[in-house]
Amino acid sequence: MAAENTKVLYGLYNDEEVLKGAVKAANAAHLDIMDVFTPFPVHGLDPLLGLKESRLHYLGFIYGATGALFGFLAMTWIFVSDWPTMYGGKPYWSVPAFIPITFEMTVLFAAWGMTITFYTICGMWPGVKAKTLDNRITDDKFCIAFDVTNASDSSVDQLKGFFQNTHAEEVNVKTI
Repeated sequence: MAAENTKVLYGLYNDEEVLKGAVKAANAAHLDIMDVFTPFPVHGLDPLLGLKESRLHYLGFIYGATGALFGFLAMTWIFVSDWPTMYGGKPYWSVPAFIPITFEMTVLFAAWGMTITFYTICGMWPGVKAKTLDNRITDDKFCIAFDVTNASDSSVDQLKGFFQNTHAEEVNVKTI
């Protein structure tokens, strides 16, 4: 979200199509949308907000490749150098036997790495109090929020008029 003590004007909508229409109207009026909140992903909203594809999948690949390399090299060191044991006549360095553990290490490193990265980017650590505009946003309401911390009264009135014109069910102001 935004910094501490930010004054936010937000409108709640009941339908995602009405929300998308409101975002299109805000773009046409060159309004600076702070954020849009929805209870579930809304198809087609990202391009309307000008959001680009996330680059997190590159990190997922790096985490997975690190896990695969770590698993393979660890098994190579363990079974060839540290504790060489002959199993049923197989060679010490038996690559096909390493594949299942290598796969599991790939999944483990990618999952932990992506979880930690996501929590770091979103600031979602244990003990952090979530800042929500309205509890209904996570249930069944759709929201467009504008930062009005430094806005004049006429700008706030213009934004309230925007919400009326785009059929917002409710308009509220909250300091977060």
